[in-house]
Parts: sequence; structure tokens; C-alpha cells
Amino acid sequence: MGYYNCSVPPPIQRNLLENAGWVTQYTPYQPEVSQGRLESLLNYQTMICDITGMPVANASLLDEGTAAAEAMQLCHRQNKRRTFYIDPRCHPQTIAVVQTRANYIGVKTVLKLPHEMDFSGKDVSGVLFQYPDTDGRVEDFTALVDRTHKGGAMACCSTDLLALCVLRPPGEFGVDVVLGSSQRFGVPLCYGGPHAAFFAVKDNLVRMMPGRMVGVTRDAAGKEVYRLALQTREQHIRRDKATSNICTAQALLANMAAMYALYHGPQGLEHIAKRTHNAALILAEGLKRAGHRLHSDMFFDTLKVNCSVAAKDILERAVQRQINLRVYSEGVLGVSLDETVTERDLDDLLWVFGCESSAELIAEKMGERVMGIMGSPFKRTSKFLTHQVFNSYHSETNIVRYMKRLENKDISLVHSMIPLGSCTMKLNSSSELMPITWREFAHIHPFVPLDQAEGYQKLFRQLEKDLCEVTGYDKISFQPNSGAQGEYAGLAAIKAYLNSKGELSRSICLIPKSAHGTNPASAQMAGMKVQVVEVDKDGNIDLAHLKTLVDKHKASLAAMMITYPSTFGVFEENIRDVCDLIHENGGQVYLDGANMNAQGGRSY
Repeated sequence: MGYYNCSVPPPIQRNLLENAGWVTQYTPYQPEVSQGRLESLLNYQTMICDITGMPVANASLLDEGTAAAEAMQLCHRQNKRRTFYIDPRCHPQTIAVVQTRANYIGVKTVLKLPHEMDFSGKDVSGVLFQYPDTDGRVEDFTALVDRTHKGGAMACCSTDLLALCVLRPPGEFGVDVVLGSSQRFGVPLCYGGPHAAFFAVKDNLVRMMPGRMVGVTRDAAGKEVYRLALQTREQHIRRDKATSNICTAQALLANMAAMYALYHGPQGLEHIAKRTHNAALILAEGLKRAGHRLHSDMFFDTLKVNCSVAAKDILERAVQRQINLRVYSEGVLGVSLDETVTERDLDDLLWVFGCESSAELIAEKMGERVMGIMGSPFKRTSKFLTHQVFNSYHSETNIVRYMKRLENKDISLVHSMIPLGSCTMKLNSSSELMPITWREFAHIHPFVPLDQAEGYQKLFRQLEKDLCEVTGYDKISFQPNSGAQGEYAGLAAIKAYLNSKGELSRSICLIPKSAHGTNPASAQMAGMKVQVVEVDKDGNIDLAHLKTLVDKHKASLAAMMITYPSTFGVFEENIRDVCDLIHENGGQVYLDGANMNAQGGRSY
């Protein structure tokens, strides 16, 4: 379902993921002290463009689900149409996130298979499909893309980077947006995240693309340097008209994925992809011999199986071998393979499904016949990762020197205090970060049965209790994957609360001028209208102006977003009066958690 075990190359784990010189400073707003990670993020963008066959990509997003939601919003922004088709064979978690997001901006999501999609009404903004799909099937979407374009809509493709090392890339069949997760490029599972998503578009959509984009420019001396180009998030300028509320973009994890591609190079990635695919072909052959039926003959690494015996018997045998299978329905199971799968794993799987033969014997009988993707029209023929940077650092000494060279160009906590990013990982201690590479934490798939993740559940419960105690709140949600998603979730909760009381007309959100740029962008995404509150010279909310705005909009006031302490680092002395004023007029107060450490030290 879009999450895979992978091998994190030890040089990358030790010298990037476990290194404060890379971990502490990931907001690259000041290019003059960020040249190292900006170069690495440019490598990431280049890697995404090459592998997907698209002309332009951003420097990562949060996860596959929110990237798909961003694609839906981009389609809606582009042509203002109100219907969005989703192929039901996308990952279920992706569909759920897109549906939630669409709901708040008045877009209707419709689940339809490609042959059922009707573009004649000219009301469809775009379509989302998965290649290979959640069941593992690879199919030709060329005709769907053509029909989509003829209907004036846009085609969005969710895909898999490793599969595209042997599969024809989506850019070659005309899609407008390509997205997915870069997790399997050397980023541990960690029970579901965080992982960097990728997002690539056609040239004509570059200014509408969410997130950040790294570009090459020249400095005053005429030397080539890197900076955040186009700055499509533009949140500090366009505020509620920004293209997205994305703030952080899992830059550390995007850098890990980029280094994974550098370390392996194009031949190495193709080898890993072929090995994974060949393992799936061997398993498929064994399953057919055992009398099971596959849902598709064309797949990369995932099989959906109609079992010829009772599924519960297979599942019992799987438990004995400590293997989790995907359960679809009575008699239908799924299994995915990845780069960590060994011959012994294949033998275990064959035994679980009741095949008498071993992987070695099946492989021998299959012989050298070209099979699967490599012998089909889906085979990739275009080259990728041809730039010198992807063909220079395949030894441990070379990759370590390259990472160290980039690290030394940046200012991080290992050099001095760092000014930007109050909410970033510079505040995580070494003792907190140590467990993220322990296999007990790192190698758990997010959809394992709950009894296999009791440790994580215990941690969640403890943290929930601690945070409620520290903040004085009653309940907490760990669902949002970033501060910007937290804003969105908070506003969505306020909206749902007001709707439940029948107060549907409340849609005004008050936001101080000094607030983080993500605030107005989040409010707009949650279907609210932004009104800006003035601040005084010390950065405090201008109470007189606030009262005027509340008076004017009290019948339609939904919420006020405040950052406490403010962006200026000030604890507002009138905070209680501000909250009282909003509550008296039927609104709710959203507190931005960006300065959570300060909040933790002082009760509110």
C-alpha cells in the first residue's frame, strides 16, 4: 500500500540521518548559509524529473496522501471545475486524504474506473490514477490521459520511483502531474513516516506547484549558486492567495532519498528494481503452480491472489513464518516484495501459499526467458540519472566525502546558534533521535496488526497524556504530519463544530499581520475567508482594530488564529481578552503550535 522495507545505506545513515550537521538546519530560506542542502535538494528534484520523465519537480512534500490532495487542488485552481475523478484502485489512505481535502473547498470527488469516467459535462477538473495500482497491476493509461485532455481536464498519476526504473515513466504518456512517496529510496518505514513525497508537473503548471523549488542562479560575483526559486509557496507575500500551506517539506528525508540515488547510480537502481521484479515473477510462478489465480499478469512487485484454498489456512501459516499479508476479502490476499527480500523469504512465502517447490527450482525452470515488464511494451527504454552527480559517488569514501563537503557549506547547530525555523528539528536532542534507526522502531509497516505495534501504542498513549497535561487540553490528535497540516486539522475541527451547531454561515477567520504565512493559506484551504488584524510596533495584536473587525463580522465569525508567543517572540499580555472577545461573539480560537517549546514552559 505504498510503504516498503528498504536498506538504508550505512554511510547515509551514519553521516546524514544521524548527523546534527544535516538534521538540525533544514529550512533553507537563507541561501548564503544553505548552499549544501540546497545542492542536495536540487539533486532530489533532478532525480524526480529524470525518473518520472517530467520537466520540473519541487523539493518534496509531506507524504503521498497530501501530495495527491495538492494535485487535486492544483487541478481545481487551474480550471475552477468542481468534480474530481479518483480511480478506486489508488491506495485507500490516498483516496481518504483527497476526499477530506476536497470536501472543504467544495470539490466533489467521484470514484470511477477509467472506462466509467465521463468528461462530456465539461465539469471535471482532473483525474487521479495509480501506476502500478494498489493491487500491483500495471496497465496502459494512455487512452485515459487522452480522453481527460480532450475533456479539458488534467491527468494526475501516483506512482512508484523504484518501479519507474524499469517501467515506462508517466511523463512519456502525457500526464500533467506525477506524485508519490520517495520512502523506498533508503528511508525507513518508521510505522508510517515521516517520509518525503515527490511532486512533478508539466512546464505550464510550474507557478501553481505547491511547496518549494530549488533553482540555480548567479551571485554578485557571477558565480553559480542555489536558492529557493519561484518561491511558489509565496505565503509571506500572497498570504491567503498562496498556492499551498506547505511549510516544511521533509527536506532531511528528501536529502536521504537523493543520496540513495547518488550512491547507487542509475545502474544500481535498475539492478535493485530488476531483482525485486524477478522475485515477484518467481513468486507468481510458484503461486500459479499451487493452483492460485493472480488478478493480473502484468505487475512490478505486488501480487493480488485469488486463493484456491481457505485464506485462513494461508494466514495461519503466514503467522508461523512472521509474515503479514494484505487481506482484501474472503479468499483474496495480497503480497508485496521489496529490495530486502531474500531467497529464504521467497521460500517461506511459497510454503505459506502451499507451493511444494523452492524459489531456486522455480527460477531454474523459468530459465532465461524474458518475462514480466522486461519483455513487454511497458519496459522503460529512456535513460535516466545521466548527470555526472549520479555517476560519481558509488563508493563509500566518495559518497561520505561528498556529503561532508555539502555539510560544511551550511550553518547548523554544530557551528553556532541558527536563526530560522522555530519549529524545526534543531530542537530534537540526540537521545530523542537515537531510536529512529533502531530496527524495532524503523522496520514496522504502518498497517501491521495492532498487536505487533504495542510499543508504539504505549508511546502514543504516554505522549498524549503528557501533552494534554502540559497544554491543559482534553484530547490530542497525532494525525497531522506537520505544523501546516496541524493548522488545517484545527480549522477543519472548528468548521465541523460550527456546522454541527447549524452555524453554517460562520466562515470568517481573523489572522494577525505578524502570523506565519501558513496561517492564511490554511484558512483559505479549510474554506474560510481571511480578515487581517493589524499589530502594533512591538508585534502585539492591535486590540482596537480587532474589536472593529469582530463587530463588523460577528454574525459570520468562525475563528481567530494566534501564535503564542507571537512570531516576534512576545507573550501577548492581552491574550485572555482576545480569546474572550472571540468566544463572546461565537468564534473559536486556534493556537498555532510553532512555538510549542515556549508554550510548554509557560501555561496558557
